[in-house]
Amino acid sequence: MLASTRVEKVYPFRWVVLLVFMLISVVVQIQWLAHAAVARPAEVFYEGQFDPSSFFNIDFLAMVYMLVFLVMSFPASYVIDTYGIRVGVSIGAALAGVSGLTKGLFADSFTIVMVAQVGLAIAQPFILNAVTAVSVRWFPLRERGMAAGFSALAQYIGIVIAMLVTPLMVGSDPAKPGYGTGFENMLLIYGWLTFGVAVVTLLLLREKPPTPPSVQTEQRHSFAKGVKHILRQRDMRITLLLFFVGLGIFNAVSSMTDSIAENAGVQDSDGLIGGLMLIGGILGASILPILSDKFRKRKVFLVICIAGMVPGIFGLTFAGDLSTDPSTVYAISLASSFVLGFFIMSAGPLGFQYAAEVCHPAPESTSQGMLLWVGQVTGLLFVSGMSMQSNRYLPTFMIGFAILSLFSLGAVLLLRESPMIITERDRTE
Repeated sequence: MLASTRVEKVYPFRWVVLLVFMLISVVVQIQWLAHAAVARPAEVFYEGQFDPSSFFNIDFLAMVYMLVFLVMSFPASYVIDTYGIRVGVSIGAALAGVSGLTKGLFADSFTIVMVAQVGLAIAQPFILNAVTAVSVRWFPLRERGMAAGFSALAQYIGIVIAMLVTPLMVGSDPAKPGYGTGFENMLLIYGWLTFGVAVVTLLLLREKPPTPPSVQTEQRHSFAKGVKHILRQRDMRITLLLFFVGLGIFNAVSSMTDSIAENAGVQDSDGLIGGLMLIGGILGASILPILSDKFRKRKVFLVICIAGMVPGIFGLTFAGDLSTDPSTVYAISLASSFVLGFFIMSAGPLGFQYAAEVCHPAPESTSQGMLLWVGQVTGLLFVSGMSMQSNRYLPTFMIGFAILSLFSLGAVLLLRESPMIITERDRTE
């Protein structure tokens, strides 16, 4: 039943809301991987404060984001769907600001850093699960793919900063003096940055414009009813499978970039393998979702994303088998990482928006939260397995990722086009 027949109207303030949401997304992602790109020098900095062979090691600081997400994703989606994006995102921003600053002020204590990282991990789903909710409340359908792409772009920018800027602020080269130093300054800078962005978010974020941005204003399901509706959708089940594989691979590769670099024979923790993957993702998320909006098609661009992911993961996995020259292996790894990032990271915002459309009128943050949740499950399992016994099984997992990428390519072909985007095309042409 239609709730109203208001004329579609958009407001310039939507860009302020999107920018604020992007900023808080950036800092939360920086905090996620602040140690991941410099894991080896971090072990030197915190030497004696933890057992490197135990579960609570440097890799745990990245893994805890995925672990906590499994517990907090559905509660966060419930808060966003029930009380709105202003309440939900504000909870995440407040937690992130306090935890990030605590992490910076007590950077030399691994125990306090770990506790603060748990606080940041709790904050993450209150922000990440709101991507499609923000786009639906503030943007018309013709701009929602773009809005979701920019939100994902912000996350990727945060990860790029963590991967490329962090090694510049600490001693990351074992051949140079000061190896394993600089962590106090790096974490304090990130801490104040996170706190400042959190304050801006609390001040500027708004729930919705005076009138809806789209003529499609059908009443939405409740959280519980929405979950049931989502699980009944054939295309959503396939999309969940795609995120179960693809997002899990992305989370694992992002969390283990320094170890993957070491496996490729790279001695310097320069973060370039992870950095180029994120740069590729930034470009992809800036291009493909906009093209999806322009042509009003979702499926074909999702197919392109998964097809492009295949050579990227194969190159990253088998670079060592293609050459015995370390510099050539490194170059292949860098190129493959860029290709992987361009396509797999573009699939994220496209998949979120596609899921919101095929599951309508279920709450958008619920469908997105479910996609993120399944990716965290596999990401956590992958990282746990890859880091076991000093990364002994990492090469085996990479081969498994290559096989799973082919499986994903077959699965994405089974999707049908979004009925909502077809309706939009028919209405505007």
